[in-house]
Amino acid sequence: MLNWKFISKKFLRSWNGGVYDELCAPGVGIIGDTMLVFGSTYTSTFTLWMSTNPKANEWKPLVDSFEIGGWDPSFFTDDDSRLYMYNGSSNKYPMYGIELDRKTMKPIGTRKEMYLLEPWRFGWQRFGEHMDNTFLDPFIEGSHMTKNKGKYYLQYGAPGTEFSGYADGLLEGDGPLGPFTAASDPLSIKLGGFVRGAGHGATFQDNYKNYWHISTTVLSVKNTFERRLGIWPAGFDADNVMWCNTTFGDYPHFIPGTGFSGSSYGANGKSGYFTGWMLLNYNKSVQVSSTLGSYLPNQAVDELAKTYWSAATANKGEWIQTDLGNISTVNAVQINYADQDVDLNRLGKWNDQFHQYKLYYSSDGKKWNVLVDKSNNKTDVPHDYIELPQPVQARFIKLENIHMPTGKFAISGFRVFGNGNGAKPVPVQEFIVLRTEKDKRSAFIKWRPVDNAFAYNIYYGTYPDKLYTSIMIHANNEYWMKAMDSQKTYYYCIEAINENGVSERTKVIEVK
Repeated sequence: MLNWKFISKKFLRSWNGGVYDELCAPGVGIIGDTMLVFGSTYTSTFTLWMSTNPKANEWKPLVDSFEIGGWDPSFFTDDDSRLYMYNGSSNKYPMYGIELDRKTMKPIGTRKEMYLLEPWRFGWQRFGEHMDNTFLDPFIEGSHMTKNKGKYYLQYGAPGTEFSGYADGLLEGDGPLGPFTAASDPLSIKLGGFVRGAGHGATFQDNYKNYWHISTTVLSVKNTFERRLGIWPAGFDADNVMWCNTTFGDYPHFIPGTGFSGSSYGANGKSGYFTGWMLLNYNKSVQVSSTLGSYLPNQAVDELAKTYWSAATANKGEWIQTDLGNISTVNAVQINYADQDVDLNRLGKWNDQFHQYKLYYSSDGKKWNVLVDKSNNKTDVPHDYIELPQPVQARFIKLENIHMPTGKFAISGFRVFGNGNGAKPVPVQEFIVLRTEKDKRSAFIKWRPVDNAFAYNIYYGTYPDKLYTSIMIHANNEYWMKAMDSQKTYYYCIEAINENGVSERTKVIEVK
């Protein structure tokens, strides 16, 4: 999963007119050695495509017009070779499921209702950035089915694409078409940190049979539906409970390999894939070559993907420099570009464009050494991650522009990872969760700030030994929790974070 190749393909036929974005939210199915692709439609005229060699971009119609159609489709082939399709994207109607005839791709029977959202019970399903049902009811969309040890785990996206709380909920059942029981908390959710949102996803196994959950994360700056993809470790515990670990999910993780597996959730809340390299430059001093308007320098180090610094031009030689505060061990750097003065019609991924830059490091800000040279790069790297062959000791890291594919030289996240060569934070004191008396979906959480911490992880769940959900909070010692199941008792703990690691987690507390 280290190197990805983008293969461009257009699937619409000559009779598919008036479609805005080629195949919107397409579904992929697997039948034996054959891959299926089908786009979202409310018509009966979209083609269902097949390929036995997608790497070579070899596709042909399986059926010219897949009559049943469906928005946000997904396909599932069961162990008995029976094929099912799930679909639905609505804030009025439920998610549906149906069996298909594998030879004709025609429906067997009629669609059945799988699930309708219950925001009155599950706080995280409420629409809006603050889960307050702002201006619309929540949407259910983006289904995906996973089977494990005879159980069926149907996943669904909610409550809205453009929110930090975008998540993949989880339904558990004994059959592919239900009935299902809704899990209290989402399978994947990422409310805080640089990358936020973890909805409209899918679960797959790598070559080593370890599970991963891939889902879309929120930007929604230049376009309401602007998103990126995140991949999180996933799996099943000893009780067959499905989990997805997004804790430090936007920090460096190891790639799976022979003899190395992070297939357990992690007793301390951290995935076995997590490197332990910490963010070294959160909200620290920044210097730049120039600034465009209000796109200020520190917006490149504020751990908000929505905000960014922009230079006045895209010229070669524009630069940004970050101060780590003291000599630190640097293991990796991530460069996240932003779209400034880019044509708003330039949607999707484009071939034949590239970024070029140089990275430098220094101990005193005067004498500089080349850290990474990508001045000859010919690859599109809007979110470039560089793990150093050997860590270096440095206080200053500088990024110098060579070439931008389009727009200004703009950075939403200039992130340096390693160890600050200092002490870890002490455990959090006076951690309290005050659950709302009349609305058990919500709570006010507060704790005493830790002097040398810049962030905190709050862990929670409905079982004291299964705190499978976490929220990262930056630069604050309180949080309005809106995401709980009103009918369940919850359990919470917290840990502090700084450049050198994390504190011990606090004792788990019960919240009725």
